[in-house]
Amino acid sequence: MPETMPGSIALFAALAAYAVVGMLAVPAGAAAGHSAADRAQAFAGVALAAALALHTLALALRWSALGHGPFTTMHEILSSSLWSLALIFALAWWWVGELRGALPVVLPVWAVLAAWLLMADARAGHLPATYATPLLYLHAVVGKLYLGLLLVAVVLGLVPALRRMAWGARRFAALADDRRLDELAHRFAAYALVADTLMLIVGAVWAQDAWGRYWAWDPLESWAFASWLALVAALHARATLRPNPWQFGLWLAGTFALAFLTFFGVPFLSTAPHKGAI
Repeated sequence: MPETMPGSIALFAALAAYAVVGMLAVPAGAAAGHSAADRAQAFAGVALAAALALHTLALALRWSALGHGPFTTMHEILSSSLWSLALIFALAWWWVGELRGALPVVLPVWAVLAAWLLMADARAGHLPATYATPLLYLHAVVGKLYLGLLLVAVVLGLVPALRRMAWGARRFAALADDRRLDELAHRFAAYALVADTLMLIVGAVWAQDAWGRYWAWDPLESWAFASWLALVAALHARATLRPNPWQFGLWLAGTFALAFLTFFGVPFLSTAPHKGAI
């Protein structure tokens, strides 16, 4: 069953609104206190709120038409993940002032997901019988929290690294100092670790219910555990080795890249029975 017409219209309108956010990101990242930058940040906030509202409508219309949530196909996974990453970043952006000028840093991730979504097959997929459990929703929620919080940490952590280049030094000169950004990145990475741990625990309980075992080291479980270890290692290294803020930011970026591959690559390339992408 193809994407419903109202749902398609709402989704394309949401993607257009995300594009407007992208166009406003450049002036919004200018020095705080400049009238043009302040106006751009305000307009970017409105455009982001509109994009999220339209995207929520698109997901709700598809859910209503298909009778199940966005859990089965690459199109659904990409759409719901773009929505959750944008929502979590938006909440952090409105809450943490230091993120206001860092909007350009998050755009490449959103752009990749949006472009991939446009190319993905919108036809409905099959909902496995093992998905008929409340654990699916809990697993999806904590998994999306993990990836969203980690992305916020990466954005904050990458600013010190980008400042090492002439372009980045000019672009992000008005943001907080590197130590403050490093502290915030560490905080959000710690929140992400809590969500990631819960995701693994809920996934193991779900696996026991669905397949009669908690863990089988299939490709998705193995990569998910590797992503968890990478984040643990990053946080442990910050506490013991005391890396520079830019080094910690790059470590977080590498961890996010591994998590991104786990979420969007392994479940759709593996031939193992575990196909439970969120």
